[in-house]
Amino acid sequence: MNVSRIALAGGVAASTVLLLAGTASAHVSVQPQGEAAKGGYATVNFKVPNERDDASTVKLEVNFPTDHPLASVSPQPVAGWKIDVTRSKLAKPLEVHGKKIDEAVSKVTWTADGKGVEPGFFQQFPLSVGQLPEDTDQMVFKALQTYSNKEVVRWIEEPAEGGEEPESPAPVLALSAPAADAHGAPADDKSGEAAKEKTTASSDDTSPSNSDSTARVLGIVGIVVGVAGVAFGVLAGRRRNA
Repeated sequence: MNVSRIALAGGVAASTVLLLAGTASAHVSVQPQGEAAKGGYATVNFKVPNERDDASTVKLEVNFPTDHPLASVSPQPVAGWKIDVTRSKLAKPLEVHGKKIDEAVSKVTWTADGKGVEPGFFQQFPLSVGQLPEDTDQMVFKALQTYSNKEVVRWIEEPAEGGEEPESPAPVLALSAPAADAHGAPADDKSGEAAKEKTTASSDDTSPSNSDSTARVLGIVGIVVGVAGVAFGVLAGRRRNA
């Protein structure tokens, strides 16, 4: 009996821990499609789950870090949502592709035109961003999630290095190692030229002149083999007669 009670208590405790862990992990997050390489461009998705049983998410505000401004931010249209992009002047202009940029996107806001994100559902909000910074391993985006009952959840707490996840963590985009160039392909890649040369060489080997030469050689070899066969047959006949 005691063993059964202990097992039951352990199961309840484990279930409670899993339930709490699931609740704690359900927050606004950001993930790249593929990689988000330093110095390059990427498409990222802000994932917004609904954590309420009696209200829908009707607004999302994502604030961009001022210490690493992004010159290019393009939202993808999302059905049922209106998108507003806020730009602000930069204290220190950016240089992108040889051009100086004196303003950058500071906030993107999605507002529901209809029901929004209803209970039990989540929504993704895609953005194309760049150029990503090269002097940091991550970017922190502070987000505000507004519900239809006017409740606002502030996902703005930055994670402590090596510490536990805060109660209301801000979305964090991890940056991978930089590619050879901003578009992810080596700038001095010779593979295309090598492939072209190989294709040219292959086509030269199968040119009409080479094919004719090969045909002539094969024809001569065939004649020689035929003559040798006839001679062998004659000699064999003479031996039988003898």
